[in-house]
Amino acid sequence: MRTIFFKPSPSSSPLRSPPHSLTLSDTFMDEKIDNAQILISKWDPDSSSSSNYCNITSLFTEDRLEAKQYLNSIRELQSAMQYYITENPASEKLITAQNLMQVAMKRLEREFYQILKFNRDYLDPESVSSHSSRASRSSVSDFEDESEDESSRFGDSVSEVERVSMMAMADLKAIADCMISSGYGRECVKIYKIVRKSIVDETLYHLGVEGLNFSQIQKMDWEVLEIKIKSWLYAVKVAVKTLFNGERILCDHVFSASGSMRESCFAEITKEGALGLFGFPENIAKCKKSPEKMFRILDLYEAIADLWPEIESIFNDESTSTVRSQAVNSLIKLGEAVRTMLTDFESAISKDNSKTPPGGGVHPLTRYVMNYISFLSDYSGILSDIVADWPLTNQSPLPEFYFGSPEPDQDGNSSAISLRLAWLILVLLCKLDGKAELYKDVALSYLFLANNLQYVVKKVRTSSLKFLIGDDWIVKHEAKAAMTVHQVAEHFKRFNSAFEELYKKQSSWVVPDSKLRDEIKVSLARKLVPAYRGFHQKFRAAVNREFGSNSRIVRFGPDDLGNYLSDLFFGTTGGPGSVSSGSSTPSFSSSRGGKSH
Repeated sequence: MRTIFFKPSPSSSPLRSPPHSLTLSDTFMDEKIDNAQILISKWDPDSSSSSNYCNITSLFTEDRLEAKQYLNSIRELQSAMQYYITENPASEKLITAQNLMQVAMKRLEREFYQILKFNRDYLDPESVSSHSSRASRSSVSDFEDESEDESSRFGDSVSEVERVSMMAMADLKAIADCMISSGYGRECVKIYKIVRKSIVDETLYHLGVEGLNFSQIQKMDWEVLEIKIKSWLYAVKVAVKTLFNGERILCDHVFSASGSMRESCFAEITKEGALGLFGFPENIAKCKKSPEKMFRILDLYEAIADLWPEIESIFNDESTSTVRSQAVNSLIKLGEAVRTMLTDFESAISKDNSKTPPGGGVHPLTRYVMNYISFLSDYSGILSDIVADWPLTNQSPLPEFYFGSPEPDQDGNSSAISLRLAWLILVLLCKLDGKAELYKDVALSYLFLANNLQYVVKKVRTSSLKFLIGDDWIVKHEAKAAMTVHQVAEHFKRFNSAFEELYKKQSSWVVPDSKLRDEIKVSLARKLVPAYRGFHQKFRAAVNREFGSNSRIVRFGPDDLGNYLSDLFFGTTGGPGSVSSGSSTPSFSSSRGGKSH
């Protein structure tokens, strides 16, 4: 517009206008230009008629009524310029109007910058986000309606911070509308981008968002990386819900007069920071996988998934489509990482070669796996998304009843994550079956299976797994781990008989060397006493309640076994607790057996 307002003919003198008869409209337009010149020159720092005061103060801060008149004078000036372009493009008044417009735009650029700079604390994304509903209703009318009392316009419930923020937003919009309509939108946008981008970058920096590439992340120790993940999990919520959301609201409001300017402005302010923010999880997902990283990977996935509606809404235009794509790519890579780690976890269970605990107790593998799976169940919502299209291949020869029947979802089908977790438990139980065979004593192997299955069932019952796998699964597996009191009584009877027989036989055996004798007895005690102690502690009370303590079904206490073992290998001719040579059977007196009752 600056170049088309006045194009003098090569043959005409620049100081003389072509003949033109003065009309009433000319007079009216001349008055508009003259009136605009008075106010515009007053606030022109380069004008000789202006005071130094206009150099150190803001028009919109000093006198808001005069600021309103200033914008009106620009609109009047625009009207006069349009008239002369049509009716008399060679008029000297058009040149005057054009020069005044340039001065006015320069002043508005300055005012726009000052409002952005000096109201920074009132235009921070958090403040803008908190009253977005009010701000979204603000318009140029908020600025123009100065005759009304401010408190009545904004309401008594509005705080001073909100009031100043809303007025600053209205002023920025009024200036932007004026500059855009005058053909100076690019200058306005340039100022806005510089100021607001610095705020976005600074905020992300203080949130701990770093521009780390994959190479840098890959070299970090997991302990250091985990700290950065925790920092990111906090930062991403603030960045999306407050920072980017606030900038979206402010940008949309200020540049509502131009959709293209609004979008290009917002994209340039936020795209770089947003891409760096949402690129971090993808780089984490590319790092070496291990089971201990699973839950942080799930935290990253959950954070993006939860924020996706806001991400999609804020970065909803073509100019910011790369931001949406980056967030989606991170979700995809994180999901792939979770699947890989679940596969590796299953493989690790199957390949475990750790030793079985002495005495048939709960295996460390059982504790680790069940704790891990119970933690996974707390992420069932996002895990359902991750494994939804990942079919479970059941190659186990075990029957269906052993696998169990997880709880169905709303559609009546067992959910993918329920099946996946039930499968991992099945893999563990199969591994425990194999480990039970390492015990030479069959009774001890059964005790090992009972203890471990009981631990598994208890873990399912007392964690979120209960709601995923279901009560039917628990009932079925509890039945496998439990024995009736009569079955327990039979186990005690068989043990009593076997122990008495072996004691009778081995009490006559001799190991003359005291050191060797002690080593043998200690070895026997380590294998026998712990297993019996666990069985005794678990079932003794139930047997005594059912059959009575005088039934002597539970004849030995754990300490009794140690005492009897200490009598062995002295031969029939002597020893600390040897049986007399005339006895044909060991004397299991009440002094020892009585401890069991």
